[in-house]
Amino acid sequence: MAFGFSPKHIERKAIEGLSQEQFIVIAIEAAKKLSWDISYLSGTGIIAYTKFSFSSFGEEIKITVNDNKATFVSSCVGSQLMDWGKNKQNIKEFISVFKEIKSSFTLTELDEKVEELKSNLEVKGEQIVSQSPPSASKKIGDLLSIFKPAKGYIITPIIIDLNILIFLFMVMSGVNIFAPDNESILRWGANFRPITLDGEWWRLITNYFIHIGVFHLLMNMYALLYIGILLEPRLGTSRFTAAYLLTGLCASLASLWWNYLSISAGASGAIFGIYGVFLALLTTNLIERTARRAFMVSIAVFVLYNLLNGLNGGIDNAAHIGGLISGILIGYAFYPSLDVDASPKQKYSAIGVITVVVGLISVIVYNKVPNDLPEYNTRMQEFNSYESMALEIYRMPKNSPKEELMYEVKNRGIYYWNENIKLVSELDKLELPDFIHKRNKKLIQYCQLRIKSYELLYMAVKEDRYKYRRQIDDYERQINNIITELRSSY
Repeated sequence: MAFGFSPKHIERKAIEGLSQEQFIVIAIEAAKKLSWDISYLSGTGIIAYTKFSFSSFGEEIKITVNDNKATFVSSCVGSQLMDWGKNKQNIKEFISVFKEIKSSFTLTELDEKVEELKSNLEVKGEQIVSQSPPSASKKIGDLLSIFKPAKGYIITPIIIDLNILIFLFMVMSGVNIFAPDNESILRWGANFRPITLDGEWWRLITNYFIHIGVFHLLMNMYALLYIGILLEPRLGTSRFTAAYLLTGLCASLASLWWNYLSISAGASGAIFGIYGVFLALLTTNLIERTARRAFMVSIAVFVLYNLLNGLNGGIDNAAHIGGLISGILIGYAFYPSLDVDASPKQKYSAIGVITVVVGLISVIVYNKVPNDLPEYNTRMQEFNSYESMALEIYRMPKNSPKEELMYEVKNRGIYYWNENIKLVSELDKLELPDFIHKRNKKLIQYCQLRIKSYELLYMAVKEDRYKYRRQIDDYERQINNIITELRSSY
């Protein structure tokens, strides 16, 4: 069982009396019999891809022959950490089928196949090279290599290092390593509509560099590592940096638009954006057809699984979807500048135009998203003040004059309960979360019950009688029930 980033299994064997061309011919026939899709072949070897199955996202099989020795490499193209022996099994099956086909060929048949191969293939004697997306995985020789920039792998480790460093600073400042509280996350720059729209726009960027616990950090950094290894060499440093930052911003805007009171943090929105860029490129001719089919399955499974998992709650799917869609659009926008004949001017022009467009959209969205909650909370202080004045009747001395009691009930008590009904009705017209609209209805019902209770109290004082006591007690029970419901809704 192989473990690692893109797990693989490697074997080397002597070709046992076969010429290089004869070995390649038999290898091609063996791959066909195993129903592998041959992506590339030359005079020195082949690259093929296994079929997608329940046990695999697909593997890349690279077979090369030099100096009478064959090298077999089976590596995962999916984002799994373990291959559960699949890569080793691929090579074992290939060698078994290879031997079977070798024994079935006569020397004459084999020579005919070699001539057929030569007539259909211009043999240049070069080493086999993959037509799949260029990878920086060769730079990941050990665990420490993950964090070290190298050619074709520069921005990915820098982003990983930055996220880890910020998390370490958070922990050293006293933030819980496993389950940070909301106050801590907000203090470090999480995205939260009431605060973000109250002038702290920078949270749209800072939020995707902080994480809600060590497990959240590790999961996101592994996903970033996998896609970074695949995509950064293809995009280049400038495009990859722009894609990460811009799709992360789009993810933050989507979260801001969709969520009222959710606190959003983590790199997953930007990571979904990078996956979106790769998905877009996999639908173009930039990557060889067989290779992109294998990668498409792997990326699609990752995206769909995480989006469905986000339906369970506690996960900001709005940011995921915003990042993914923006990534797909940015991927298509980058595509023309990725052509081999494209000039550096095309590359930087594409980055510049996309940055300006995303910037303008950000300004528009930031100014259009309603932020009525702070106004609601401020105005609700008036409700509390009116309620306090309306309840002053219960703080009056028992021997207060009758006229004074009647005045307090009618001209202050009932008056302020009516004012609170007007206030809540007005505030309910604001753009607010559904649960607050429901609470507003309860508050109005609460005030109406208070008014009915006070009307009976007024009659009781005026007539100096206790015949309304039972009805008043009934209203009080209803009022207490609503108070309990309101407290549980906070």
